[in-house]
Amino acid sequence: MSDVLERLSQVIDERRAADPKDSYVAGLFHAGLDKILKKVGEEAAETLIAGKGGDPAQIVYETADLWFHSMVLLKFKGIEPSAVLAELERRFGRSGVTEKAERAAK
Repeated sequence: MSDVLERLSQVIDERRAADPKDSYVAGLFHAGLDKILKKVGEEAAETLIAGKGGDPAQIVYETADLWFHSMVLLKFKGIEPSAVLAELERRFGRSGVTEKAERAAK
């Protein structure tokens, strides 16, 4: 599964420097952080709406858009997807209740 994220990461890196007229990714990078954040928010809202609607295909489609735009945000901020995967890995074997309590205590 992480192979797909690695490939997507490479594609984002390759396209970020392209002409914004020719590449959606380059256009997002050119527009800057606020545009990227807006897209992440829009895709999150669309994912919520799809979840409420209950159509599995629509949920998958919107989640893919959300993940893509989240990846663009990570790359814009210089964060590799492997950092998120490492954080998820760190959480394995831990209670979600404990994890939440530890975050609240910080």
